[in-house]
Amino acid sequence: MAIKVHDKLLLTGAAGGLGKALRDRLKANCSILRLSDVQAFGEAVEGEEIALADLADAAAVDAMVAGVDAIVHLGGVSVEGPFGPILQANIVGVYNLYEAARRHGVKRIIFASSNHVTGFYRQNETITADHPARPDGFYGLSKAFGEDLSRFYFDRHGIETACVRIGSSFPEPRDRRMLATWLSFDDLHRLITACLTTPILGHSIIFGMSDNAVTWWDNSRARHIGYVPQDSSDVFRDAVYARTTNPDLSDPVAQYQGGGFVVAGPFGD
Repeated sequence: MAIKVHDKLLLTGAAGGLGKALRDRLKANCSILRLSDVQAFGEAVEGEEIALADLADAAAVDAMVAGVDAIVHLGGVSVEGPFGPILQANIVGVYNLYEAARRHGVKRIIFASSNHVTGFYRQNETITADHPARPDGFYGLSKAFGEDLSRFYFDRHGIETACVRIGSSFPEPRDRRMLATWLSFDDLHRLITACLTTPILGHSIIFGMSDNAVTWWDNSRARHIGYVPQDSSDVFRDAVYARTTNPDLSDPVAQYQGGGFVVAGPFGD
């Protein structure tokens, strides 16, 4: 049961896959859920507001943030691709968001970071939040920037942030890699709820994963938020193995934690 500690909560990226999964779930966390995306995605229902905004538009972002108590920031480009769109949405956009939060006195943000911040660690390694970033592409690089920017806004302005390095959040794991990276929608909501309700969040880097037997990430540094995952990829293991072939261990996709992102691009050649 979520604890309703916020009056008005902002969810960016509301039209995306995770935004849709969280839209109803997050209503348990607040009195009013303000939903935002770059393009129209329908009408608000009871307990909702809609504030459309292009993250690269500082004025639109300022209006989107005005009057909210906390932010769950999922908005932006969520896949690897050319640098230009990633720059505008994920780098300029996250700066605009934190500047708006500073101006309007918002003191807690859940920032959807990504496992691709550390995608060039190998799959036979277990890493912690203290390991240096090793982005596997422009997308991962933009999320590493967001983590650094959020730390600056915590140190300078006291805005608490949970940088949630989301693994693979889908209804079920799609391949063998996702047996290690999977995060159920319900566990994603449990994690966000923990970040919103913990008395002291500070600046925390948290791996977004369910209780999977196989994992590359040590989440012990995040115990202070009280996140206890209740789902596991293990129940899907036999089915995933049955429909997939053994990986080619000479392939970088099978060697590195970032999977296919480590070989995506170059773009525009």
